[in-house]
Amino acid sequence: MEKVSEKTGGSQTIRIPGDIPAPSGGKFRQWVRENLLLVLTVLGVFSGSAIGLLARQTEYSDEVVLLVGFPGELLLRSLKMLILPLIISSLVSGLACLDAGASGKMGSRALLYYFSTTIMAAILGITVVVVIHPGDPSSSGSQQEQNASGDSGDGDNTVMDALLDIIRNMFPDNLITACFQSVKTEAKLVNKTIGEGADQRQVTKVQRDLVVSEGTNVMGLIIFCVGFGLIAGQMGPQGKLMVDFFLILNEITMKMVCIIMWYSPFGICCLVAGNLMAIDNLADTARSLGMYMATVVTGLLIHATVSLPMVYFCVTRKNPFKFCKGIVQAWALALGTASSSAALPITFQCLEVNNGLDKRVTRFVLPVGATVNMDGTALYEAVASIFIAQKNNMNLSIGGLITVSLTATLASIGAASIPSAALVTMLLILQALGLPTHDVALIFTVDWLLDRMRTSINVLGDAYGAGIVQHLCRDELARMDAEAERRDREMAEMLRSGSVALSGGGRGSLLPRGSICPSVAPSGAMLPLRPTGALSPAEDRPPPSAPAAAAARNSWFEKRIPNSETQI
Repeated sequence: MEKVSEKTGGSQTIRIPGDIPAPSGGKFRQWVRENLLLVLTVLGVFSGSAIGLLARQTEYSDEVVLLVGFPGELLLRSLKMLILPLIISSLVSGLACLDAGASGKMGSRALLYYFSTTIMAAILGITVVVVIHPGDPSSSGSQQEQNASGDSGDGDNTVMDALLDIIRNMFPDNLITACFQSVKTEAKLVNKTIGEGADQRQVTKVQRDLVVSEGTNVMGLIIFCVGFGLIAGQMGPQGKLMVDFFLILNEITMKMVCIIMWYSPFGICCLVAGNLMAIDNLADTARSLGMYMATVVTGLLIHATVSLPMVYFCVTRKNPFKFCKGIVQAWALALGTASSSAALPITFQCLEVNNGLDKRVTRFVLPVGATVNMDGTALYEAVASIFIAQKNNMNLSIGGLITVSLTATLASIGAASIPSAALVTMLLILQALGLPTHDVALIFTVDWLLDRMRTSINVLGDAYGAGIVQHLCRDELARMDAEAERRDREMAEMLRSGSVALSGGGRGSLLPRGSICPSVAPSGAMLPLRPTGALSPAEDRPPPSAPAAAAARNSWFEKRIPNSETQI
């Protein structure tokens, strides 16, 4: 700041101007440097779209498409590699640092938010598709021929089967196999002979078998990690070593995520370009399903810009768009990868660093939300099922629409957080409504694009949920922080008054002053015992201050990682 002297008549005035504002170009460059990763990610999305559209003007082979999309495949595989250690370490370490009351309230509030917004999304999807009415029966071809060609040799999985599969997968019989597979009910029609003699007849029955499905049983791992973390936190000093292990594992995993984040812009560019190049006829696809795509996108935009911000503002009374600005990086990654699990590591980073959320909240809410909270998927499935009914000239009653909303909510919860998982759960809704399941192939041609959009809405809903849960649990978190601060002050007072002494080289073992503690020689031989009240010359120093007492009490993890945003 520069002082400028001015003389007016016989007096002297000293004017101290404010800081000279930086030119607009300098501010923009500074903003780009501070948000370089975000800028590169957004550029990757647009660059991939441009490259894919330009490449379609030329002739290329399937091998070229494979090579273009290969770097994107490496990005997906790298992120999926970290999903399992990230979910386990974040849940265990986060819940171990919460008491049972705080974790119970946090979990109930998170689940209430998830179910509420998912039902809102399903109802919004039904409203949008009924108003716009994108299904045109005249463009569905020979409907009778399609229905005649549909193979109904398999039994239909009911809503009850899907619900039982969700509950069954919550309690896996083998944790190792749960890391890479789950179970599901498979129904098939079998012919059985009943009766004897003249009363003998053939009947067709539905036989249900449990079959193995490839993919991580995330729900089962979450249930186990929740119980493991809560019990480890209640064990106190006995479980401290295990809690420290998962805390360090979480930090290591997040550092690996930071490395992958700088590769993500290039990987997303290749993913988008490869998907565009793989479409056989882009113009015909856009023409035949244009209204359907417009309906889904309209519903997703309303949910992302109106419904979720409105819920966040009504609960927290804070600016939702300022909160959303901090998670653009996670939203862009979800848009490029079409996997909420793959975007989970980046979502952690955005919420904790950009938006300053408490790690005790994000480590519990986000892994659960990546599995349970599927707003975009519920909206998409509601629109797609009613669109197929409209294409087949079938009018759904009020009861049918209610069935769509409830079934879409349950199906979205059971959907895996992987690309195009909603197409699998879509069959459940179609069967519940009695609609032809072969029409799923009709919407598969554009699912690659809509999948990315609905996944980005899922991630957005998870982030808003973490912010809402932290606001609702702020009293419990403040009480826990005050309790920890009170213990630090009490320990500092005890050390200052001389009522306790640190033993074991100041590693935190407390003994009453005046008691007898053994001293161990370097060779391991026991030295003569001495009262802990008799200080050696090296120990004859003033009592430690409160920060020193707190440092003596802190764990090895807190000493080794002092730059954590929230010390838990």
